[in-house]
Amino acid sequence: MDKIIKIDSVDRYNKLFGLETRHPLVSVVDLSKAQRWPLRAWFNYGVYALFLKDIKCGNIKYGRQNYDYQEGTVVCFAPGQVADLEMLPDVQPLAHGLLFHPDLIRGTALGQEIRRYTFFSYETNEALHLSEEERQTVMDCLYKIEAELEHAIDKHSRRLITANIGLLLDYCMRFYERQFTTRSEVNKDIVTRFEQLLEAYFEGDTPQQEGLPSVKYFADKVCLSANYFGDMIRRETGQTASEYIQNKLISRAKEALLSSDKTMSQIAYDLGFQYPQHFSRMFKRIAGCTPNEYRTKN
Repeated sequence: MDKIIKIDSVDRYNKLFGLETRHPLVSVVDLSKAQRWPLRAWFNYGVYALFLKDIKCGNIKYGRQNYDYQEGTVVCFAPGQVADLEMLPDVQPLAHGLLFHPDLIRGTALGQEIRRYTFFSYETNEALHLSEEERQTVMDCLYKIEAELEHAIDKHSRRLITANIGLLLDYCMRFYERQFTTRSEVNKDIVTRFEQLLEAYFEGDTPQQEGLPSVKYFADKVCLSANYFGDMIRRETGQTASEYIQNKLISRAKEALLSSDKTMSQIAYDLGFQYPQHFSRMFKRIAGCTPNEYRTKN
């Protein structure tokens, strides 16, 4: 493996690329002004990072997959993520970006809401593709944050900076929603594949060996990150991926209750539940009655 570079501060990133640091916790970067850059390295992020690509000047890999990262796309990283950066030789990087340390948003409204920006954990080929109008919106947000960084620090600085970062992230959420819509046909194919995988999971002895099916299990099967997969399933079906799985579980349980004389405990274990009580609670929450009550009534 190539060397791992820990990006534990904004200044660490800026020094790596020969850029100026105006604020210790946040930076708007323009890589066309970079004085130097590594040709190949693993970046271990300790900051939040968002990059808008202007031209293809290299490849970014997260895990085993390459990002779908071409011109006019946005890709994001959260603290704790590791990405493989490979720059094309003799090509000046052209991208704009935002980096901010978790300490900047700690105790702020943005800090309380940061988890809802699930695109920070889209792990593989799911960069955000922008129209020219959307790209300009992203750039306008970056310019506003940069203007605040150039302004003398006062009592309003932190609130205004975090508010503008929140605005940028909200726009990215909107644009991802648009992308889900424009990729609807592809997404429907994935939902169909999810349904097939879910059926197959219960046909054999996988539940007894692996336990209850997880969102990550199916996301891995269709080569998507768990967060992107979950957001796409919710967009296409109106249910979260977890709800979809649980409804399938209860549907299979109802079938077993009425078509066999197995005990509730046997059915629970067949479906992958470790404890029958867990099965009973989920069944009652979704079906409105206990498994035994359902069998008796029907």
